[in-house]
This record gives sequence, structure tokens and C-alpha cells, in this order.
Amino acid sequence: TGKCYHTFRGHSAEIVCLSFNPQSTLLATGSMDTTAKLWDLEKGEELATLSGHSAEIIALSFNTTGDRIITGSFDHTVAVWDVGTGREQNLLIKMPVNNNATGKYELESSVPVCVQLWNAGTGTHIATLAGHSREVLDVCFDYAGQRIATASADGSVRVYNAGTKQCIAKLEGHEDEISKVS
Repeated sequence: TGKCYHTFRGHSAEIVCLSFNPQSTLLATGSMDTTAKLWDLEKGEELATLSGHSAEIIALSFNTTGDRIITGSFDHTVAVWDVGTGREQNLLIKMPVNNNATGKYELESSVPVCVQLWNAGTGTHIATLAGHSREVLDVCFDYAGQRIATASADGSVRVYNAGTKQCIAKLEGHEDEISKVS
């Protein structure tokens, strides 16, 4: 119908990223104001403000069960948050560009050419996924959490097996950078 159900207001600067939880009951927004917010889609109300980053939040994603959210910031940290309490669970200090999460793993792409794989529950580093010749611009898991796709400024997409951490496909054909993958 094109009807607007809710307008969410509360950030003091631009919203640069957003994500729906798997149940489509919550919306998370990340902003240049250094915070993320959780919104109730049914009621149109703010549920929590996730504060702790010292710079802009540029990426965020719910895990597959929707009980955690991962945020990446220009302050060179990735934080894992409990959705129920709005409290930070883990803080990973690295160089985030984009992140995505399943229930078990969290992804962080690092400049210039590789992706770091972390255990989101414990905060421990698991593997480095390499192979691109230019910056990794986006990363994502498939819905089953078994494959990881990376998009790069080198014009290719690589697909990795999440279990073995091996590249199982290199997709080429674009003439310029690939900025998003899903």
C-alpha cells in the first residue's frame, strides 16, 4: 500500500547502516553520532541505545537468532551487544570496515585485502581469509552460516567455506569494484 507505519527519530546525526532482526520485529540503526539504536517495529518505539563506540558506527548486523548485534566503528573496534539488555558483551579491537554475523561467528573485513573471522561469543580470532588484491568492501554469511562471501574493489567476489576457511569459488566478471554482496 505504500503506507508509512512509523518514523523513527532519535539519532543526532546521519544513520549510515541498519539491519532487521531475523524475526522482523526489531530494527537496528547505526549512526554518525557513535550510537546504535534498537527499535520496536510494531510499536514504533526506541527500545535501547547502544553506547560505547568513540567514533561513527559504519556497520551492524544481527546474528541468526537475533539475540546479539555486532557493530563496527571508525574507532577501530567491533562490539558484540546483548539485544535483551542493550549491554556490550565483547569488544574486539581491530580495524573494521564491514561486519556480519551468524550465531557462532562474526566477520570483520580489514583494510586492505583480507577478512578476519572471530568467535563472537568469546572474542577470539579464528582465521584470516585472504586472496583479494584490493580492499574488501563487504562481507556476508549465507543463511545457513556455512559460506562466507567477500566483495572487493578488485572486481571479484570470493566465497569461502566457513568450516574449512578455504576459498571455494572466485567470481569474476565485473569491470569495477563490487561494493555489496548478499
